[in-house]
Amino acid sequence: MEGRLTSQRTHTLRKKNMEEPTPRRVPNLAHALIFIAFAATLLITFQLLLSTLNKTPAALQGSTLTIQHPILQLAMMAAIYAITIAAAWLFFPLLWDRPYLEGIRWNWPIARLNLLRLLALGLVLGVIMQLVTNFISQPKSIPIDEFFTHASTAWLITLFGTIIAPIFEETCFRGFLLPAFAIAYDWFALPRTPEAHVLWKSTTTLTPAALLFSSILSSVFFALLHAQQVAHLLPALLSLFAISLILCFVRIKTQSVAASILVHGAYNGFIFLTALIATGGYRHLDRIPH
Repeated sequence: MEGRLTSQRTHTLRKKNMEEPTPRRVPNLAHALIFIAFAATLLITFQLLLSTLNKTPAALQGSTLTIQHPILQLAMMAAIYAITIAAAWLFFPLLWDRPYLEGIRWNWPIARLNLLRLLALGLVLGVIMQLVTNFISQPKSIPIDEFFTHASTAWLITLFGTIIAPIFEETCFRGFLLPAFAIAYDWFALPRTPEAHVLWKSTTTLTPAALLFSSILSSVFFALLHAQQVAHLLPALLSLFAISLILCFVRIKTQSVAASILVHGAYNGFIFLTALIATGGYRHLDRIPH
């Protein structure tokens, strides 16, 4: 009797799937890889082009990243971010059969509704990170110090770090990688039965286990992305990993990448605000500890 009921349910789901379009789970792992590969290709292309002009903005000396032309480095990264986002905006709707912002779960209304709370959370994270930094033994100089040798580059890195970087990084990590890893996890964990396959095709819901796995894995990559910026210091990397987990939680809880961007931007903004205050509006850059 139970087997007959299961068969009937499966038949009903199959019939429903034939009548309705199959919901698509996006962005999947292939989409995320396309996004990252495109950005990486742009980065390599820009670096090769600038190196032929003897204008390499940054170079690796051993495991240390040296910023040789700070303004050029910021301009290059801003161009890569902008071109990648623009290309994704045009390309992915063709694959997803839905608008780009809907595909990455932009969901601005939710972010706007919780605007003050999200900004407050970012500021609190910034305060905590500053307190943690006081207990981390840092080297005499780190790559970001090169952006605080002149007021003009200090203002540019502030603008870049508060607005441009959060938009791109949240799009990449919370817009693409977070759902992509979760979708992949659920697919590999799916029982290989007709019933499970039918259920997979009838919904786009991600399991809690998949979201937890994806949050951890994407946060590992998030921390590694910033490894050179913090001179590969383990305590700093662990702190960034924790910050990323919180950003993942915000994205999952609100179903909004715009929400995690606001938190990320406020967090970065507080870090720069402390430098801004300490230097009197970047007029006394010698006050920044090196």
